[in-house]
Amino acid sequence: MNQKTPLYQQHVSLNAKLAPFAGYDMPIQYPSGVMKEHEWTRSHAGLFDVSHMGQAIVTGEKAAEFFSHITPSSFLKTPHMRAKYTVLTNDKGGIIDDLIITRMTDNKFFVVFNAGRKDVDIAWMKKNLPAGVTFDFLAEHALIALQGPEAEAVLSAEIPDADLAMLPYMTLKEASWKGTSVFVSRLGYTGEDGFEISIPGSKAAAFWSTLLRNPSVLPIGLAARDSLRLEMGYPLYGHDLNEDITPVEAALGWVITKTHDGYIGSSKVVPQLASGTTQKRVGIKLTESGIAREAAPIYVGTEKIGTLTSGGFSPSLKVAIGQGYVKSEYANVGQKVEVEVRGKKLAAVIEGLSFVTAKTKQPVKKA
Repeated sequence: MNQKTPLYQQHVSLNAKLAPFAGYDMPIQYPSGVMKEHEWTRSHAGLFDVSHMGQAIVTGEKAAEFFSHITPSSFLKTPHMRAKYTVLTNDKGGIIDDLIITRMTDNKFFVVFNAGRKDVDIAWMKKNLPAGVTFDFLAEHALIALQGPEAEAVLSAEIPDADLAMLPYMTLKEASWKGTSVFVSRLGYTGEDGFEISIPGSKAAAFWSTLLRNPSVLPIGLAARDSLRLEMGYPLYGHDLNEDITPVEAALGWVITKTHDGYIGSSKVVPQLASGTTQKRVGIKLTESGIAREAAPIYVGTEKIGTLTSGGFSPSLKVAIGQGYVKSEYANVGQKVEVEVRGKKLAAVIEGLSFVTAKTKQPVKKA
């Protein structure tokens, strides 16, 4: 039987289309439809239930060293309340998961990881946990994302003391909502300005309902979340990332601290930074009518050069887009390719991973 988030009954009451996802019954879309939900998030404020994702607090004097060991990102000099997107690497340099790690204090970290990798991530972290460092899984917490150009105004009205206008992108602030302690992080997986709010599950429904009373806010399902992240070129674990793909192959070399070595899998990853890889993750846009999905082969002439790992229709661009892995010699923006869909090769072109411009926001400077 699938698990349910603390907001399950809210989705039922909103007539959401529910389906299994990562072991949970999750809202795929609401009656307004995927296209409306996508466009609403880009123009107003979309509300997402992402409580299926894992959350944990890691504490201890060697916590920074711990995260610097299990990821290719160094956390030794990370400022307090700064969040980093990074990856867990295995002994071969492959990606166990992608995740967000926030350094709250010298010795306290907040971690958010993917729903479908919870058990794997927790086991891997505990296996590598040094003495004196504790791992506390926040099993009873919900996670709610509010994304879009009106997100700051909406959330500021609910949490006025948080001074959200001064909260930079990729940072966290501890705040209070009606006496309940919450973590507010300015980040998300849509490319829009927005926030993720970690809140006790017992308070999640009330918080969700309050936000929905604002006319700027609509509930958004996982289908629109997928099209939003695809437009930004963000990877989806289990599709665009897996344990056999390194961060360099995945075009995530920017998460690797260049002066950092000795992390798990570094003997495989570090040489790739210098010598390159045989394949690379790229963006792909169809230049003729059709929709290409995951597993579609990519060709140059008669040569198969790669495979699509994600694909769909872009509501913003009104064309089919995707991402996948191609041989590195073909991974150049402007390279013409063909994507095979139901036995027919459709014209396409290699693009950068991001198809739309990010609208993440920097803080307003006070006079």
